[in-house]
Amino acid sequence: MARITVEDCLATVGNDNRFALVHLAVERIRQHRKGEPFLVEGKNKEIVMTLREIASGDVDFENILDLPRKRREKEEAARAELVADAGTEEEQV
Repeated sequence: MARITVEDCLATVGNDNRFALVHLAVERIRQHRKGEPFLVEGKNKEIVMTLREIASGDVDFENILDLPRKRREKEEAARAELVADAGTEEEQV
């Protein structure tokens, strides 16, 4: 896997403010520590994976606070679909 640099992250975030980038990364790491899964594949340490998420454009200042909510909504929709499918199978029997 290619190396990730702060410059890659700054290019994606769109401003040359390293201080803001640190805050974005810290918030995302807090989310990971509360159980949020990584949005990119890899086997690196937490900070490197977080920087990969930022550099890929999956995490930015506009969506950072919505990511946990969106994941929960997807999980709830998947659960509801499973329950609906199970109910349909029971009706057919």
